Amino acid sequence: MSSSNRYDVLMHMLDHIDAQAKPALSDMDREPARWESSMQATCECLTWRGSWSNKDRRQAEDELGETLYAEFPHNSRQALVAAHALLDKGFITQDELSSKMKEVRERFERV
Repeated sequence: MSSSNRYDVLMHMLDHIDAQAKPALSDMDREPARWESSMQATCECLTWRGSWSNKDRRQAEDELGETLYAEFPHNSRQALVAAHALLDKGFITQDELSSKMKEVRERFERV
């Protein structure tokens, strides 16, 4: 797969969400959703196992969150950056990620 469409599976997520709205101060003070807490735990495990340092994660979140993923809602950027890093490091493929995303989407549609 060429690098120009390496992140298509992530960029396609914009088709399923509302365009980026600037977060309000009240959004910053809310209780994180369950998936956000799980995402944080996943990132911590990647750090603990030496796959992705906290410093690298924060830099990637700053850089990619304000550029490539700027149109996404603020609270989803951490997940996008983590998936981006997993793709970069070869831990997952776009096909694997796409398949898992489809599986999760179908699960939520049944609820």
